[in-house]
Amino acid sequence: MNDRIIDRYLDAIWLERGLSDHTLSAYRRDLRQLAGSLEKPILEATEADLQGAVAERYRRGYKTRSSARWLSSVKGFYRQMVTSGRLAVDPAAHLEHPKLGRSLPGTLSETEVQRLLAAPDVNSPLGLRDRAMLELLYASGLRISELVGLKTSSVNLRQGVVRVFGKGGKERLVPMGQEALRWIVQFVEQGRVELLRGRTSDVLFPSLRAREMARQTFWHAIKRYAAAAGIGRSISPHTLRHAFATHLLNHGADLRAVQMMLGHADLSTTQIYTHVAQARLKELHSAHHPRG
Repeated sequence: MNDRIIDRYLDAIWLERGLSDHTLSAYRRDLRQLAGSLEKPILEATEADLQGAVAERYRRGYKTRSSARWLSSVKGFYRQMVTSGRLAVDPAAHLEHPKLGRSLPGTLSETEVQRLLAAPDVNSPLGLRDRAMLELLYASGLRISELVGLKTSSVNLRQGVVRVFGKGGKERLVPMGQEALRWIVQFVEQGRVELLRGRTSDVLFPSLRAREMARQTFWHAIKRYAAAAGIGRSISPHTLRHAFATHLLNHGADLRAVQMMLGHADLSTTQIYTHVAQARLKELHSAHHPRG
């Protein structure tokens, strides 16, 4: 019963907001966790029941950010139940979100990025593919899901831009720069043909099976290249997205231009990168100013 209600809710918000499979899976997981903690059907939960579920998460030591996301899922669910007429009163209306600290995203220095980009063996078709992907990731700030989902038609080699469909199916055009363009052209003309081995595919960066690469596959590849480049901390594809934004701002880019390239709907989401840039400026001031 609970699963059917949750699935109908997810179908409704998918139609309304065009959410990704990843986001829908996270909502489903959160709501099933709530349903499993209740001793009654999910639509019969009271505010006291939900407060008890919040307290139980606190006792179990869930991280604040995880609990905030979970509570957003719960509040969204009950809000939609009231809007659709399934409930008369929203039991989650007065639940308060936990206070979140503003954490700075992990990033890389420009020197570290150069070492990472140089790590793949470009003498092999796989290495050439990965070099082109890393170059594009750093040059354009794409999300990993956007990168692996690119089609051959997504890239305009003449204009040097890539067309991306981001969250909610929103389209944006992002410049990719001469260096990334050069590596993409080299991969398309040399490595891609070898990877496909006579098979057809419209995926720009295909896997060995001529299919769209799994996000986890490229995540693991980046970890290997980071180790080979002597970067002694854990990084992910999103780290290069952070580096893209931070380095642009460090070199004087306009915040709204960075927002557009990242595909952020709200400027406040992009503003966190100004904190990263300011932190770097403070380090430089301390290190080089005579009164630092």
